[in-house]
Amino acid sequence: MSLPMLELRPPEDPRPLAAAAESIQRYRWVVFASPSAVEALMEALREAGTVDRLSHVRIAVVGPRTARTVEGYGLKVTAEPAEATGLGLFAAIRDALHPEDEVLLPAGEEGRRELELALREQGVRVTRVTAYRSTPAPLSPEAQEALGQMPPDVVLFASPRTAEVFLEATGAEGLGAAKVVAIGPTTASVLARLGIGVAAVAERPTPEGLVDATVRAVHG
Repeated sequence: MSLPMLELRPPEDPRPLAAAAESIQRYRWVVFASPSAVEALMEALREAGTVDRLSHVRIAVVGPRTARTVEGYGLKVTAEPAEATGLGLFAAIRDALHPEDEVLLPAGEEGRRELELALREQGVRVTRVTAYRSTPAPLSPEAQEALGQMPPDVVLFASPRTAEVFLEATGAEGLGAAKVVAIGPTTASVLARLGIGVAAVAERPTPEGLVDATVRAVHG
C-alpha cells in the first residue's frame, strides 16, 4: 500500500527563488538536498532564461536520486557524499570551499538547517531560498479503513517529513506492530525522536537500498 503523505507546492513568495535564478552566475556552488529542489530551480531558470549559465556553476547533491535528477537535465554533478545527509554533503565539499565563495541552497520551506549552518560556519556566503513547500496530504477514509483492516507488517518512510506527517495523522497506533524502515539516518533520527523504534535503515537512499533494509528488518 502506498500512502502519499505530502503535497508539494510553490513557495508562498516566489521572488527570492526567481532572483537567485536571474543571477545564477554569481554562485560558485549550487547545493541540492532533494530532487524537488532541482526541479523547482530548473523551472525558475527556464522562466528567467538563464539555464545555460548553470553550466558554469559547481553542483553538489545529497544523494543518488537527486544526482539522477540533475543529470536528467544534462548537467554534471561535481560532488555527492558517501553518506546521504546534509553533514555528509558538507564533508564532501568542505575542502573545495573558499571564504569568498557564494553558495546557493534551494530547499524546502521545512527543510533542515544543518547543512546551511555548517556552510556558514565554514565562512562561505550562503543564500538559502525556499524552492517549494510540502503540506500534509489528507489521509482518505479509504486509506484509514485499509490500515485498520489490513495492518502492515512493514512501514517504509522515505523522508523525515513523511514520518512526521504520518504520525501526526495516525499516532503511533497507525503503525500497529509493523517493523519500521527508514530511508536514511536523518529519517531514522526523526523517528527515534518521535519515540518510534527503527528496525532497519537503508544503507543507500535508493529503492534498492530500501528493499535490502526491508529484508533485514523482516529476517533480522
